[in-house]
Amino acid sequence: MGRFTSLEMCAGAGGQALGLEMAGFEHSALVELEPAACATLRLNRPSWSVHEEDLRSFNGLPYFGIDLVAGGVPCPPFSKAGRQLGADDERDLFPEAVRLVDECRPKAVMLENVRGLLDAVFDDYRNKVEGQLKKLGYTASWRLLNASDYGVSQLRPRVVFVGIRNDLASGFSWPEPRISAPLSVGELLHDLMSSKGWRGADTWRDQANSIAPTLVGGSKKHGGPDLGPTRAKRAWAALGVDGMGLWDDAPDRDFVGMPRLTPRMTARIQGFPDSWEFSGKKTAAYRQIGNAFPPPVAAAVAERIFAALSAKRIYRVA
Repeated sequence: MGRFTSLEMCAGAGGQALGLEMAGFEHSALVELEPAACATLRLNRPSWSVHEEDLRSFNGLPYFGIDLVAGGVPCPPFSKAGRQLGADDERDLFPEAVRLVDECRPKAVMLENVRGLLDAVFDDYRNKVEGQLKKLGYTASWRLLNASDYGVSQLRPRVVFVGIRNDLASGFSWPEPRISAPLSVGELLHDLMSSKGWRGADTWRDQANSIAPTLVGGSKKHGGPDLGPTRAKRAWAALGVDGMGLWDDAPDRDFVGMPRLTPRMTARIQGFPDSWEFSGKKTAAYRQIGNAFPPPVAAAVAERIFAALSAKRIYRVA
């Protein structure tokens, strides 16, 4: 039995792509506009076919019959920070996602976005997208998933849309939350915080005794990396973390005060393995990390899609 194939839109730094790979999908192509994110994808997976272009110009017809079309279309049209303009926002790429599904006619579709997409103001918008997919022959549903339910050490609520071709839909079910709680920020990052011998690392670990606030990647139109708005910075401060920016390295042995996170620390909070490298300087790297879909959450959903497709394949053999 061969592996299932996928086409990913707006792939970013590879959070969802890595999760799909973990679930057993093989990437036929990944589409991403940002050069730094494309460099990250190529750096970690030289064999992947990365298309550095605007999704609006990408032709999906060569990928007709692919198993899965996935992606995380831009979130500003549905986020409060982006003023929730929805279909009136020029960054709204849901129509392009529907176009690609029409061109590719995959067995399944998986899209993720911010929780704001479930706000009442977007009821008609969601119904329209769902209706378009139903006309194309898919059973579709939306679900709000918290990353902390799948082993990620931050809450990070995300809306996930799954469409399964009607003849396969009965085999799909949403993943159940894990029974065990994720590690606290202190437990997760203690080895990194103490890597240069910081004498306060143990005390810091004990203070950072809960999961992280949601990481915020921010827009490329704004300044350098920090850990979000004032409310988020207060939550980080309660964990003993200075959220005003990032450091290049862990604190020195005699450091006194609240440390800042490094890009590698934020990547670990986001659920990336330490082996995953990020291209670009600190600001570009953190923007990729903060905007990513946590790989463990993507993997949890993709595993259920993989199982639905596998059940049909086994049934046909039988």
